Amino acid sequence: MKQLMSMCVALSCIATGLLIGGCGASYQARSVDVQTATLFNPSILQKGGEDQALYRYVNPDAKIKQYDKVIIDPVIIVKEAQLDADELGNYQKLATNAFVYLTDELKQDYQIVDSPAQGTMRIQLAIVDADSSKPGRNVLSSVMPIGIGVNAVKYAATGKQSGVGEITAEFKVTDAMSGALLGAALDKRVGGKSPKGITDTWYNADEALKYWAKKARYVMCTERGGTDCVKP
Repeated sequence: MKQLMSMCVALSCIATGLLIGGCGASYQARSVDVQTATLFNPSILQKGGEDQALYRYVNPDAKIKQYDKVIIDPVIIVKEAQLDADELGNYQKLATNAFVYLTDELKQDYQIVDSPAQGTMRIQLAIVDADSSKPGRNVLSSVMPIGIGVNAVKYAATGKQSGVGEITAEFKVTDAMSGALLGAALDKRVGGKSPKGITDTWYNADEALKYWAKKARYVMCTERGGTDCVKP
């Protein structure tokens, strides 16, 4: 049944994509509540520009070139106390994956270490909120004419399609020795109408974490003046 549902979404994805876009795994949401930031004072954040996090902060005195080592802290689940056992299990899987994705990306440019030393950055990532895709609603809004219409209306109003997943995360980068804040970001991504969102309801959120890991590497590369930065 899931295979049939996935095929239906795949066939309709072209039409939906031509109408409103968003057949990929995830794309940036239109907005996020800046007050949900917990790793840092949200008042330091400024609204991001094109191809940047929705809200961000960069220390103007930070010299990223001086860092060649990185500590990646275990990923934090902000609303852990509010989750039931099943929800917590899904969040913990996302947190574990996020740590792996960050490590795999940053180890290509930095030495990953466990203890502070000269030339070491500390990276903290927190999952603020996440939601799975809803397969039934996803399919109905992709293949049924009335569903496609409702989906288009919802996308126009909210920037999110019907039945897809989403995730909000925050990032904090500090000097591992002094604790000085180097940069911070708060971002949110929502799912596109990818058929994989039918068979794996957390696919959209997980793909967003992969994107952010690649984006973290890209941003650090550009900040240190790299010439071979790979844009996600």
